[in-house]
Amino acid sequence: MREFRLDELDAERAANNGAYLQFLRSRTMSAGLYALDAGALDTQQPHRQDEIYFVVSGRGALTVGAETTHVARGSVVYVPAGVPHKFHHISEDLRVLVVFSPPESA
Repeated sequence: MREFRLDELDAERAANNGAYLQFLRSRTMSAGLYALDAGALDTQQPHRQDEIYFVVSGRGALTVGAETTHVARGSVVYVPAGVPHKFHHISEDLRVLVVFSPPESA
């Protein structure tokens, strides 16, 4: 078993000056913490893996393909592999738990 604390993961992510911190990688999945501050631009490109976003805190919008939804704490969104997607209109700092399957490419 491995246990993680979101506050510690966010501090480690910030200390490494990055928006994303991968904190778990196994043979079948990987997980990370993605952070976008209010007003930030999401520059990510489509991934080769399916992914699930779980919004831990914050508010914004997420467009996946041609669909847009508003997200806030507790939102869970599935993004199929290869589909363009972006967070935008971020009104409160977003902290998002991301799970990739299979694991995100290194």
